[in-house]
Order: sequence, then C-alpha cells, then structure tokens
Amino acid sequence: MVATRISSTQLARTLGDILARVRYKGESFVVEKNGKPIAVLAPCGSSARTWDDFARAWSESGGLDADWADLLETIGREDRPSEDPWASH
Repeated sequence: MVATRISSTQLARTLGDILARVRYKGESFVVEKNGKPIAVLAPCGSSARTWDDFARAWSESGGLDADWADLLETIGREDRPSEDPWASH
C-alpha cells in the first residue's frame, strides 16, 4: 500500500481521524513539514487489520449467533433516552 502524504498541519487538525485510519484500515502516512518528509505514521506489527481480515474472520465464525441477535434486540428495545437528558439519576 502506498503511503498518503499529509502536512504536519493537517495531521494536527485531524489526528484522531488519521490514527483511526492507521489502526482500523491499516493505512500509512508520510508527514511533511514545508513540503519535506519528516515522519512516517504506519501500523505497528500485526495489530493492523483490514476489511478482508474481518470478512475472513466472520465467514470462519459460522455466522450470526441467534442468542446474540436476541440480546441485541432486547438492548434496542430497552435503550431509550431519558425524557430529560440533563436530569441526574
């Protein structure tokens, strides 16, 4: 995969997004200052996962667990915002 070039200013303004892209998408970035490369930001070791990894793990898992689906439906029914979100409980 080719590293995306970004300025240090862009990195500072979007650090959370850039780190998420590195962590969850396995992307790499070359950080530049005044047009010159100063650092590389890339996933560490085997912690980087791709959508292909996720799809493979999902297909090998045997699919959806009925109990899990029921639990999600129960949570969805019971998870309602309070009428006054600012009220303390």
